[in-house]
Amino acid sequence: MVAMTAAPAQGPPLSRPFTWADLETMPDDGHRYELIDGALIVTPAPSWRHQRGVLELAVALRAKCPSDLEILVAPFDVVLAADTVVQPDILVTSRDKFTEKALHGPPLLAIEILSPSTRRIDLLLKRSWYEAAGCASYWLLDPDTEQLTAWELRAGAYELAGEAAGNESVTLTAPFPVTIVPARLLA
Repeated sequence: MVAMTAAPAQGPPLSRPFTWADLETMPDDGHRYELIDGALIVTPAPSWRHQRGVLELAVALRAKCPSDLEILVAPFDVVLAADTVVQPDILVTSRDKFTEKALHGPPLLAIEILSPSTRRIDLLLKRSWYEAAGCASYWLLDPDTEQLTAWELRAGAYELAGEAAGNESVTLTAPFPVTIVPARLLA
């Protein structure tokens, strides 16, 4: 019997940060690959409540979405810089901004559904990057507390646009008017 050895894994040299070009060489293996400041972030499959929140929120947005805008769910690359590529759980932007493989630049709206493995990344790093890149609106849905928090970019900084928990409703106006009841998204 002949012993078989695996070929060495290919990847960028350890002497430099990852880039979007490096992500293009990653295997299509079902993992979610993102970059923040050149650091590779690989996240596990989301929970049932996370996926339920994504689906129901995307459906609620789709019902109110103007025809010139597009709603996509992850995975889809949003290239904010050569070394920062994120995949928001839901994104909304003008249809003409997409390429076949990515959105180069910020969406009008980025939404993240919090998970234990991504909570700090979504609350701190991604929020900071979306804000700096000029993403007009950023929403977080927390399945544990059934809370939706929304920020809008005003004078270059995020300001609270609205929030609701449980069966409370919140009406948000950007990028288009929609009323959300967080508990209904997660039931």
